[in-house]
This record gives sequence, C-alpha cells and structure tokens, in this order.
Amino acid sequence: QVQLVESGGGLVQAGGSLRLSCAASGRTFSRYAMGWFRQAPGKEREFVAAVIWRTGRTYYADSVKGRFTISRDNAKNTVYLQMNSLKTEDTAVYYCAANPRDFTDSTTRYNYEYWGQGTQVTVSS
Repeated sequence: QVQLVESGGGLVQAGGSLRLSCAASGRTFSRYAMGWFRQAPGKEREFVAAVIWRTGRTYYADSVKGRFTISRDNAKNTVYLQMNSLKTEDTAVYYCAANPRDFTDSTTRYNYEYWGQGTQVTVSS
C-alpha cells in the first residue's frame, strides 16, 4: 500500500523560503512520477511541480518557475519541494502525489493515484 507523508509546511513572510518533504513508502517508485499540487480555499487543486523518478526530469507550473525546485532522494524515497521567494498567492494546502505511469502527462492531477494528507503553507504580507 502506497503511503505519502508530507511535512515542512508552516507560516512564512513574503519573500521567505520553505522546504516541503514527501516521504514515500509501500512500493518501488522507479517507474513513478511524483508531483506536488496545491489547493487554495475556494479554488481547484492545481499542479505545481513534478519529477520523473527514474530520469529526474522535472516539470513546473509557470507560476512557480524560477522560484520552486522539485527534487528526489533515491536512498530516502523522499521528494522535496524547495520554495523560495514566496508570495502571498502561494498560500494553499500542498499535496504530494504519485503517478504509477510515468509515461503519462504528469502535470494533470487526474493521472495521480495516490495522495498525501496535505500540509498547509501560509505566506503573510
């Protein structure tokens, strides 16, 4: 059974940084794509970033390019999201997700089968 556990959320001032972690267990993730999504109150869940586990190829939403970096640690089975230059509009619950078919579009939430419980990120002005 796949389990994804996020950590690292919190309250930060605009311009600050946070690093989110997603500890993955229950499977071998070498053929997975791992993604981060976020959902603000009253809005749909949106794509933030993804990484193809076996190649390291990354994808980013335009709104976070140049500010956020997704990475993975094979030894720890953990995916990270380094968030710099945070803006108030980055405030949301951030979810880690796993897509077992890394050849499919990893920027759409509909291709992800497994989700973490979410971690709150609040950016104050």
